Amino acid sequence: MSNTFVIGDIHGGLKALQQVLNRANVTTNDKLIFLGDYVDGWSETPAVLDFLIDLSATYSCVFMQGNHEEMLLKWLKKEDDNELWRFHGGEVTVQSYQNIPLRTIEKHISFLEKLNEYYIDDKNRLFVHAGFTHLKGVAFEYFRGMFWWDRTLWETAMAVDGNLSADNVRYPQRLKLYKEIYVGHTPVIRFGASAPMNFANVWNVDTGAAFTGKLSILNVDTKEYWQSDSLPDLYPAEKGRN
Repeated sequence: MSNTFVIGDIHGGLKALQQVLNRANVTTNDKLIFLGDYVDGWSETPAVLDFLIDLSATYSCVFMQGNHEEMLLKWLKKEDDNELWRFHGGEVTVQSYQNIPLRTIEKHISFLEKLNEYYIDDKNRLFVHAGFTHLKGVAFEYFRGMFWWDRTLWETAMAVDGNLSADNVRYPQRLKLYKEIYVGHTPVIRFGASAPMNFANVWNVDTGAAFTGKLSILNVDTKEYWQSDSLPDLYPAEKGRN
């Protein structure tokens, strides 16, 4: 039997990624859908990208682009050096690339350039890093950057009255388009949570690995999930940096 798993924001925490894949007993029969933000925050961004590239050689993987991948790609291609990006985890990444060979950097650039804006599976479940804004769906999105920057989709889902039926005129149109929607980008620790959160048909799998939280992997069919240790515990020498 195969499973489909969705993985939240990793942010340079290779140890956490390896933990959740082991704890979920992932096999080569399973599909792995990554929601983006693999990079920036903890010190192992190059190693995370190497691991994901190698993983995709033997596992069925779908990789979404996150906002941090957008900024890292521009830096690696020497197109932009964003001070705000450096402040929000990018500086650690810059340091981690100091002794990385050019051939590896070129491999990472190729990987980052091929990331998906979004993914819709055969059950009409949408996977996207942050969200979208167009009322007709992702295929009609005017501003492609919304896929990795938008927070209004998640905010809308959280605000939906649990007693409001989907056929009510007040029910948000965006939430009617897909059976389920899986996002990251907005850490659930902002809302006092530590596990994946669900409102309406939207699941948020960013459980704060960039900060004091854990990395999560969730089975999209059963909704069972597994988590790593907290990232500060996995990287004790780096506590307080994020």
